Amino acid sequence: MLYLAIVSLIWAFSFGLIGTLLAGVDPYFIATARLACATLLFLPFLRPHCIRVEERFKLVAYGSIQFGLMYVCYMHAFRYLPSHLVALFSVLTPVYVVLINDLRRRRFSRRYLMAAILSVTGAIAIKADGVPVGDVWRGFALMQVAGLSFAYGQIAYRDWKRRHRSIPDKQVFSFLTFGGTVCAGASCMFFTDRDALLLEPLQGLAILYLGLIASGVGFFLWNKGAARSNAGVLAAFNNAVVPLGVILSLFAFGEAEDLSRQDFLCLLLGVFLVGGGVVVGRGKRA
Repeated sequence: MLYLAIVSLIWAFSFGLIGTLLAGVDPYFIATARLACATLLFLPFLRPHCIRVEERFKLVAYGSIQFGLMYVCYMHAFRYLPSHLVALFSVLTPVYVVLINDLRRRRFSRRYLMAAILSVTGAIAIKADGVPVGDVWRGFALMQVAGLSFAYGQIAYRDWKRRHRSIPDKQVFSFLTFGGTVCAGASCMFFTDRDALLLEPLQGLAILYLGLIASGVGFFLWNKGAARSNAGVLAAFNNAVVPLGVILSLFAFGEAEDLSRQDFLCLLLGVFLVGGGVVVGRGKRA
């Protein structure tokens, strides 16, 4: 759980950073650059000989879905949504984690689903009203595809790691990020707006931070924590970043007006419910 908590704090900062400092920069380029940086960060630790060729391709495929497809949709959602709504619309990811976990095992886990529902309820409670119309639904759809992709990838890697416990995560992690880089890079090749690639120095530093820390260290610790957690805890922590991300986007990055007392109470309620989901999910390992 410690790994998941650390990454939640790291990722919460990313929503506002992308929505403000990197606004206008091509989203496909940002996704590709982030994953390329993460791949290079762990490349010195890569040990291809430790697994069979078919297992390497599995990891590349998992990474292309969990990181590549997820990032392409996630980054593109910022074209339609302010960063606090991008964070908010990821609330269904815990449900996807639970359902994908159960589908892979051909069973129904009520405890894990309850953990996910508590987490979702907490995230929705933070800002349930005032959602704009129009392009917001495109952003919402993109975030659901991103959530499904991220949920599938982390469950698939968790199951793979439990079959290969003797292999350290760092020795194979570049396979995952390489798969994500290829997927995002293909989108970048066909859809990138070349005029949006002129970066200011501060934007370049932001992309380096997102690539090396938020994506590199963040994804590594997240998948490492996922391999040690049951589906309930994993589902709840997928939403732990939502209240943090919304709060930072609203206050630290200036997307909020003056909060009313009701808004403040909703924030507290959301944090309480998400935390309750983590507690409920702490049961037997599965």
